Amino acid sequence: MKKKVVITGIGMLCSCGNGKDAAWSGIKAGKPGTGRITKFDPSRCTCQVAAEVHGFQEYLEATGFVDRRAARHMALFSQYAVAVAVEAWKDAGFAVGEEGPRPDMARVGCLFGNGIGGLDVTGDSFKVLFDRGPDRLSPLAVPELISNEAAGNVSIALGVRGPAQVVTTACASSTDAIGFALDMIRAGRADVVVAGGTEAAIMEFTVGGFMKMRALSTHFNDTPEKSSRPFTADRDGFVMGEGAAALILESEEHAKARGARAYAELAGYGATSDAYHITAPDPSGDGAIRAIRLALEDAGADVSEVDYINAHGTSTHLNDQMETKAFKTVFGEDGAKAINVSSTKSMHGHLLGGAGALEAAITALAIHEGFVPPTINYDKPDLEVDVSKGEVPLDLNYTPNVGVKRDIRVALSSSLGFGGHNGILAFRKA
Repeated sequence: MKKKVVITGIGMLCSCGNGKDAAWSGIKAGKPGTGRITKFDPSRCTCQVAAEVHGFQEYLEATGFVDRRAARHMALFSQYAVAVAVEAWKDAGFAVGEEGPRPDMARVGCLFGNGIGGLDVTGDSFKVLFDRGPDRLSPLAVPELISNEAAGNVSIALGVRGPAQVVTTACASSTDAIGFALDMIRAGRADVVVAGGTEAAIMEFTVGGFMKMRALSTHFNDTPEKSSRPFTADRDGFVMGEGAAALILESEEHAKARGARAYAELAGYGATSDAYHITAPDPSGDGAIRAIRLALEDAGADVSEVDYINAHGTSTHLNDQMETKAFKTVFGEDGAKAINVSSTKSMHGHLLGGAGALEAAITALAIHEGFVPPTINYDKPDLEVDVSKGEVPLDLNYTPNVGVKRDIRVALSSSLGFGGHNGILAFRKA
């Protein structure tokens, strides 16, 4: 019999708010976190909007979640990772440092997802290299920029002595990291795992690169709060976001032994590959369909039990069409329409490698509170489709514009990444 795994702590950081409570309040309220880019001058870009984290340094000063001296030697994605990990750790009732309650740290693991690493350090380092030569490079440039430093810095900050690893599968990275953490606990390799994802890649290079792929929204530069609009007829691309989230996962027996509160049970995980295209999803939805079915099977859940899906919902034509088709295939037309679906990317943007962790945290809180967050900017249903191309009407209940109260028995969180990576997490009410 599989060990049950529960979520006992949550940390969040995104454009809707710094910290779990602020971020969740903003998302519940349908607060748009998208705005004009301020991290660089976007005037050369056709996409000039993003979902940026604001006030992060002030947040750190107020909370002390990241040691000030240590932060000087971390890229921003690592700072984000440590901030949410420490928040989640404390939220679970554990102490940072030797004083206070802590588990056996040799039985604690850390798994984070990240897509791009410390691109801010990479960019600054190349500028130094070109302008001043290799002798002027920082001796810590490489340790700061490599993706594994998210988990490395979290393990140092918390004292984690079990496995500390990073998973990179594009936009599915942190969903896969959480899924691997589930397997780690079930296999008896750890009692507790700090699992999450982080990304800080809003730069002219990344915006320009995605822009040249025609993947980003370009028609809402003057109304950036409306730019991320999943499942609508006039959606025109995704909006880059940044931030991080962490979950504290524990075996149910470990959590019960210490009297811990559980937000939800992490009940199942499914992963597949499309083997189709390096950037475009398989329009048939086959990979997503198989991943959903695997997650439900792993959770021991029937399709009739699913009440909520936090969709990948990128606000691109191909993803939203394919994902809706996948939901209809797995749950049937009527079954899919009975489920509340939402894309919270409409508010916090697309965190790339950090997206799955943030959306997993949101899904766990949705179950815990019995509240489905909305898909904002939903004002024009996409019903006129090309049936000859296998398209389907986007006519599900996308929880338009206003969140709703609902008792949620089973929920799914969906992540679908470049390269054809599909990851699905299944949650149960604890």
